[in-house]
Amino acid sequence: MSIFVKANRFCIDTLYVLIDIRRFVFFAVLLGLFSSCVTMRDLDEADNNVGSRTSLAIPSKSMQSPSVSYSLELLADGFQKPIYITHAGDSTGRLFVVEQSGIIRIVTGGYVLDKPFLDLSDKISRRSSEQGLLGLAFDPDYSNNGQFFVHYSDNNGDTVVMRLFVSSDANRANHQSGSKVLEQSQPYRNHNGGQIAFGPDGYLYVGLGDGGLAGDPHKNGQNLATWLGSILRVSIESPVGYTVPSDNPFVENKDALSEIWAYGLRNPWRFSFDRITGDLYIADVGQNDWEEINFQPADSLGGENYGWSNMEGNHCYRLGCESGLFSAPIAEYRHSNGTCSVTGGYVYRGEALLHMRGSYVYGDFCSGTIWTISRTMSGDWDEALIIESELQISSFGEDEFGEVYVVDYAGGIYKIVEDISFKE
Repeated sequence: MSIFVKANRFCIDTLYVLIDIRRFVFFAVLLGLFSSCVTMRDLDEADNNVGSRTSLAIPSKSMQSPSVSYSLELLADGFQKPIYITHAGDSTGRLFVVEQSGIIRIVTGGYVLDKPFLDLSDKISRRSSEQGLLGLAFDPDYSNNGQFFVHYSDNNGDTVVMRLFVSSDANRANHQSGSKVLEQSQPYRNHNGGQIAFGPDGYLYVGLGDGGLAGDPHKNGQNLATWLGSILRVSIESPVGYTVPSDNPFVENKDALSEIWAYGLRNPWRFSFDRITGDLYIADVGQNDWEEINFQPADSLGGENYGWSNMEGNHCYRLGCESGLFSAPIAEYRHSNGTCSVTGGYVYRGEALLHMRGSYVYGDFCSGTIWTISRTMSGDWDEALIIESELQISSFGEDEFGEVYVVDYAGGIYKIVEDISFKE
């Protein structure tokens, strides 16, 4: 009898031991899951800070911080002087490539469709290297209204922003549907700006250069009585033309044009809004020495004066300038080592490049160099060189998911990719 009792007790003790082991394993797994969730939560919170950089925590003493590098992966080529790429926001995954001659082509699934989405070559002037079809923006409600806008130099060399509609074929625009939204005469053939983009407020923003030649001979950059040298902000809710938002900064100023949102720009070659924060980044091409990136926070009421042609970057261009009167750039670089002309990009908000999230990407047309700039927790700006290429960077672009692409004026479209390695 005692043998059976002892055996029974042995079984019971063994059972309790097994139960204790299972409990230990359960809580260990639970603790691990909790730690992982906290790590991912911290990463997400960090991503929501403007310009913050994140890194994946690796719970291993034998691992060091990840080594991150970036490269360019060819998506498609064979384009003729491409100068922009964007998406329609219609969940199709298509990319639209703008050729300076007046043609817009579609890339889908890595392939370029044979027939163009739009051909405006009969309306376009190309008498100068800075003229042509320069910008494209799809209405935020494009999926429902089929409406989009282009920015181009007409046959007289003047600037036109035109509204068009898609046809019954989703891959073809209705060429006959075009109606002019606004026009600006150009005194010279260069410094036409070219960017158009919808802001988070639903208004259309239009970039215009100072009118050209060199050194702003008419001082348009500091003249609120002309659109030249500024970014405009207009409403396109009306089926014809545009209206001026009532909260534009110069609506009550009888000496200023009410469409102006910001001014003091030489040739804003690409601006973009951070799709998360709404902040505005403006790349402005310099004159002799300095290229610059300007910044406007999302809560701005507009009216910023970025200094041209009194200032070039942080430096006086005209004698007797007072730098404290102007909004200073967040980044600048001097013409050296082959650099010559800044090309603005985007704040990266995609999923593939974990370590780039929240950083603004921009480059130089002549050198092919690509940098990022991001805001630190202290409010300063941190710059980094990420790629040295041999491309003529005419533009950057985003897809629907926030991945960033580079446009090579020689004919290729490239995607920025990330390589991560860990050292023991």
